[in-house]
Amino acid sequence: MLGLIIEIALSWLILWLVFREHITVLGIKPTAIRLKQFAIGMLIMAALCLINQLSQANFSGVSYVRNPTYGWIEALNGTYWTIKAALFEEFIFRGAILYFLIRKIGGIWACVISAIAFGIYHWFSYNMFERGLVPMVYVFLMTGAAGYMFAYSFYKTKSIWVPFGLHFGWIVISIVFFSDGPLGESMYIASGEGEDLSNWEQLWAFVYQALVVPIALVLFVQKYFKS
Repeated sequence: MLGLIIEIALSWLILWLVFREHITVLGIKPTAIRLKQFAIGMLIMAALCLINQLSQANFSGVSYVRNPTYGWIEALNGTYWTIKAALFEEFIFRGAILYFLIRKIGGIWACVISAIAFGIYHWFSYNMFERGLVPMVYVFLMTGAAGYMFAYSFYKTKSIWVPFGLHFGWIVISIVFFSDGPLGESMYIASGEGEDLSNWEQLWAFVYQALVVPIALVLFVQKYFKS
């Protein structure tokens, strides 16, 4: 939490020194329309993540069972962790720096740069440097596509609430519900070893996460969300 507080303070300082503007230009004030957009984005991304997790489980022959040692207190703690993680990354990549880039070079190029930075960042957060070039490219494309989607939603709505909702909706399902993240075994755990995905199944998983989800959400935000 301290890191998030420092990050917000630095964002405020950057915005004030560079543009003489308050941090509210990031759209952090919780208006009715922003909260509605947050909820819609979160639910859509949660559903898309659920499809992703269950389809890969079906491909590999894995079933999920309820973890008896993971209660509601643990679930609340896990959800709190995902909220902080999503907010921390949003203020870095969709905060003052993205706002600065949008003002200086325009929205689309700013979103591209934000996406590239988000992809590179995940090389470090996923410790990819020891895994070889192909996994690094895979992670870069997957997370970079998500980064563009989050950045575009900020650019379109002029609010950090929408990318926060999209980001949180995905990771709360993958991490808290399906134990797919740094918190270890969570609410549901895989039963059985399962089989490795075939090349076609791996391709589908990649296309779904790197193309289908980001493109669908960008088009949705473009059509239905307003600033």
